Amino acid sequence: MELSNLFIRGFKTDWDKVPEDSFLQSVPAVRSMGEFTFENPVTFFVGENGSGKSTLIEALAVAYGFNAEGGTLNYNFSTYAETHDLASALHLTKGIHRPQAGYFFRAESFFNVATASEKYRVKYGGKRLHTLSHGESFLAFFQEFSNRRGIYIMDEPEAALSPQRQLSLLLIIAEMAKSGSQFVIATHSPILLGLPGADIYSFSNGGVSPVSYEETESYQITKMFFENRERLFTELFEE
Repeated sequence: MELSNLFIRGFKTDWDKVPEDSFLQSVPAVRSMGEFTFENPVTFFVGENGSGKSTLIEALAVAYGFNAEGGTLNYNFSTYAETHDLASALHLTKGIHRPQAGYFFRAESFFNVATASEKYRVKYGGKRLHTLSHGESFLAFFQEFSNRRGIYIMDEPEAALSPQRQLSLLLIIAEMAKSGSQFVIATHSPILLGLPGADIYSFSNGGVSPVSYEETESYQITKMFFENRERLFTELFEE
C-alpha cells in the first residue's frame, strides 16, 4: 500500500484547545504527541493501563467522524455523556482517497453497538449480533467489511476473542491491509502484535516511541511466563 493512500496520514495536536485542568495535560505519552505521522497500513499502540493509548485511539476515531462508542460512520447513538477535548484538538491529515467502509471498535462498548444495530435493523453475516456470543458477534461484525477498503480503528479487540480467534483476526487484518485498508489498533495481545511488518509504538511516562515486537511488554511478560512459570509462581506466592 502506498503511504500516500493511507486514509489518515497523520495528525497535529493543538494543545491550546485542551483545557488546562483536563486530565490529558497530565498524561505524558499523549502530551508528548504534538505531531505524528503514520507510515504503515497497520499501526499498533501498546502500553500499560492508563498510558493514554486508548484515549488517543478514541480521539482519532471521533476526530475522523466515528461515534465515540463505536460502530460505522453511519452509527449515531450515545448511552452516556462524555467530553472529547482531545478529539477537538486533533487536526487530521487525510489521504486523497475516501474509504469504502470503516468502523471504530471499542471493546468496552461493543454491546451498545450491537444494541444500536437492532435499532437500525442491521444484520451481520445474516445474523443479529445479540444472538451471538461476544467474540462471535465481533468477528461477524468485522468480517462484514473484509472485502471493503477502509479505515478501521480498534481499541483492544482481543478482549472479545479467544487466542484462536485472535489468530483469525490477525489473518483477516493482514489480508485487508494488503488490499488497501488501514488499521490503527491499541492492544495488549502478543498474538496480534506479531503481525509481520506492522509498526508498533509504545506509550510510557517517557513519551511515545517505536519499538520492535520483541521489545513490547506483552511479548516479554508472556515469554517470561511460559519459560519460567514454576519459578515465577514460587516467587509470587512465597510470601
